[in-house]
Amino acid sequence: MNKLFLAAIPAAALTGYAVYENAGALTLRYERLGSGVRVAHISDLHRRRFGRNNHRITDLVATEKPDLIFITGDIISRQQTNLNNVEVMLKELVKIAPVYMIFGNHEQSLTEEHISAEVQERLTEIIKLTDAHLLRNSCESVTIGGRKLNIVGYEPEYEVYKKDGCYGDLTKITKTDIVEVLGECPEGETLLLAHNPLFGKAYSDWGAEYTFSGHIHGGIVRVGKIGLLSPERKLLPKYTKGVYDFDGRKLLVSAGLGKLRLFNPPEIVIYDI
Repeated sequence: MNKLFLAAIPAAALTGYAVYENAGALTLRYERLGSGVRVAHISDLHRRRFGRNNHRITDLVATEKPDLIFITGDIISRQQTNLNNVEVMLKELVKIAPVYMIFGNHEQSLTEEHISAEVQERLTEIIKLTDAHLLRNSCESVTIGGRKLNIVGYEPEYEVYKKDGCYGDLTKITKTDIVEVLGECPEGETLLLAHNPLFGKAYSDWGAEYTFSGHIHGGIVRVGKIGLLSPERKLLPKYTKGVYDFDGRKLLVSAGLGKLRLFNPPEIVIYDI
């Protein structure tokens, strides 16, 4: 009986922590890579809620006084139809700083998997009404502190995520593929929003100084600095969370906010670049 009781203690502690991490935790991670421009990076919210209308997210971001806010996809889940929380959150975020965002695989799947084009259309309309900038294989420029920044949103073909209803033999992305969609990298300092980080080398070869990604959810379960699983059901994905260097160009991967996770708390990332 005593042995059973002792064994139950760590199991109960693990369960309690998992509940906290998946129902209440929200962390800020800081990456100081330079100075002059502060970026708040939000990714992979899915269905998760952080307070009424996600006010915990907007409150935290506001305290950091960012110059820019990037949302790198999967702000909703593919079966989601109620977008009220997303609309209110975007309205609050654009009061803090300009918001630039891209679609992730969940937003793309609404039309690619014929789930609900109407939801994608409504989300697009909400983004327009809130004055957030939705970049679908497009570029906008902004000047902050005398620095001209090209902000580019890359939306690859859906087969990099899922092909013929499964996760095998997925399409790869090369520099050539990016050039075919976006053209050559713009002159000057380029910040790329690309949902899938697994092609970080291609993004840097294309010329992006900084690439902001999510998608992998930190590897879902983390053991130390190692993420165990990708959404494509692959073990030990290469880029899961943190800063990765490609000859001076950076891939910046957020573990995101939503989906089940363990030893991998939901996060907003603050970058000084």
